[in-house]
Amino acid sequence: MITVVVNDRPRPTRRGETVADLLATLDVPPRGVAVAVNGEVVRRTDWPAHRLLDGDRVEVLTAVQGG
Repeated sequence: MITVVVNDRPRPTRRGETVADLLATLDVPPRGVAVAVNGEVVRRTDWPAHRLLDGDRVEVLTAVQGG
């Protein structure tokens, strides 16, 4: 097990887990989501291949409507 920080909260996860794996375990909508790992945006097409490392800081942002 490793620990990543997701939106400022530590979260234990499996070694070798990808961004796509992580998002599958979170309650996030399937569209309107952006992800950054250690301050760098990860493109949606790269989520299945982007492996998380111990100590990574992940920000998951969802788009909201309104003014």
